[in-house]
Amino acid sequence: MNTSSFRLGGLTVLRAAWLYDGIGPALTPDPVLVLDGGVIVAVGPLDGVPQGATVVDLGGTTLLPGLIDTHVHLAFDASPDPVGNLASRDAAAALAAMAAAARRAARGGVTTVRDLGDRDYLSLALRGAAASDRSLPTIVAAGPPITTPRGHCHYLGGAATGVDGVRAAVRERAERGVDIIKIMASGGNLTPGTHPELPQFTPEELGAAVAEAHRHHLPVTAHVHGTQAVADAVAAGVDGLEHVTFMTSEGVDPAPDGLVQAIAERGIALGITLGVAPVEGGAMPPAMAARVPALTANARRLHASGARIVAGTDAGIGPIKPPDVLRWAVGQFPGIGLTRTGALRAATSLAAEVCGLGDRKGRLAPGYDADILAVDGNPLEDLNALHHIRAVYVRGTPLPNPIPPPTTFGRRIPTNPHHERNQPS
Repeated sequence: MNTSSFRLGGLTVLRAAWLYDGIGPALTPDPVLVLDGGVIVAVGPLDGVPQGATVVDLGGTTLLPGLIDTHVHLAFDASPDPVGNLASRDAAAALAAMAAAARRAARGGVTTVRDLGDRDYLSLALRGAAASDRSLPTIVAAGPPITTPRGHCHYLGGAATGVDGVRAAVRERAERGVDIIKIMASGGNLTPGTHPELPQFTPEELGAAVAEAHRHHLPVTAHVHGTQAVADAVAAGVDGLEHVTFMTSEGVDPAPDGLVQAIAERGIALGITLGVAPVEGGAMPPAMAARVPALTANARRLHASGARIVAGTDAGIGPIKPPDVLRWAVGQFPGIGLTRTGALRAATSLAAEVCGLGDRKGRLAPGYDADILAVDGNPLEDLNALHHIRAVYVRGTPLPNPIPPPTTFGRRIPTNPHHERNQPS
């Protein structure tokens, strides 16, 4: 690479032992990245170092794109009572807590998050702050999810009824400037009195939501558990499905062949709920634990069908879901059939596409944002290398104090023992 085309000064050159570019099947040895502010302008090897550039040698690390979590809730604080704690906070306190959660995610290598449910459109305010504050990840914001009165997550303020009410709710979000519409097509586990296995909206209401969103050039992703809600959302033409558990009141339905085929053929993005951080005393309820084999079987069938699967962790909904839980989710992907390379793509380049950012996120290539994770080890051999963070760059800015490798109750763990899905919201 000839360096004569680079402008003088203002450049940063990163050196490392290996690079995963977010797309390819193998690591590139002895990589060099040239950053101009917040953008990657070249990927080496270099024919000399640009004059005036700052050189950062990251030693034996592997560079990879910053991770992208397609389903978080920054308004929930990953405590045993995230809903109650949010209710106790006014807007200013809630926004401050969301910013702290976002910074924790970034320090853990998650440089982009898609917030699929907040209160008072606070995620849009945080998205604006991130434009100038590079301690914050890039934020894709949905605002309050559309739900039914007393429906799942009604306490976030997004209730609507009827075709006209749903259309009005979509228009409000479009006028506010959201990036995506989130609709609760079924009940959920985080809202007592709702039933995850039952639909919340009629097919006509879901169809109206999708039509209105697409009229405003906005994608729609639907929270779905029960089989009927999944079928209704697919028929309505949604762009994404979250959770996709096929849950019943007592167990889990086998995913119907025709529905699996439709999901794959239409390219609907599936945010499969993975990610369990080791927390003392943290465990899923027994009723959900009993469903894990069937949930895993359905996820494997969806993957085998060719469906587009990304990691939507539901970060924030409980202690086992800290803001940076995505690193554990990536390690669980092989349990549903993905290769390690496929797992990394699902949390980088594919996740970027699903978030509408595929032209500037999720890859280490010229013209892409300089969101960079440097880890010790080879993640194509062991995905637990993602826990051994040496450096994180958010849009070209190095973060201080990246999160150290995790411990389990005082013992440092080299691997992730969990290969199961935890309770989604």
